[in-house]
Amino acid sequence: MRIGELAARAGTTTRTLRYYESRGLLAARRTDNGYRSYDEADLRLLQQIRTLQDFGFELEETRPFVDCLRAGHPAGDTCPASLAVYRRKLAELDALIGELGAVRAQVGAELARAEVMAAAETPGGPEPRCELSADKAIEGTMS
Repeated sequence: MRIGELAARAGTTTRTLRYYESRGLLAARRTDNGYRSYDEADLRLLQQIRTLQDFGFELEETRPFVDCLRAGHPAGDTCPASLAVYRRKLAELDALIGELGAVRAQVGAELARAEVMAAAETPGGPEPRCELSADKAIEGTMS
């Protein structure tokens, strides 16, 4: 198949395919008239790359998976190098989850503190008003 068909079937652009080719992730064969030619194995490589990128993998992190497929494995994640990338990515995600958990705890503590302060400021009195009411916000967007 030609580059346009491959791009359409993979849900990407011809520009992206040329970029992958320049990075060595996709190898185009050339027909007698010089057109790029691809096959179903190339489509499988692209599907692997796109799936990993959807998961948050950087393009270079997909290389071991592509190499695994090119080596003839039925899946790109059964080779030792691919498994190592999975392990590194999981460690990164665990670290991010830990950081987000700490931030969440801080925000929760600030909210609790602010609610106590707000309640102390208005014992039985009117609630404090924000300077920008909903009506003024709507007016500002219509102007």
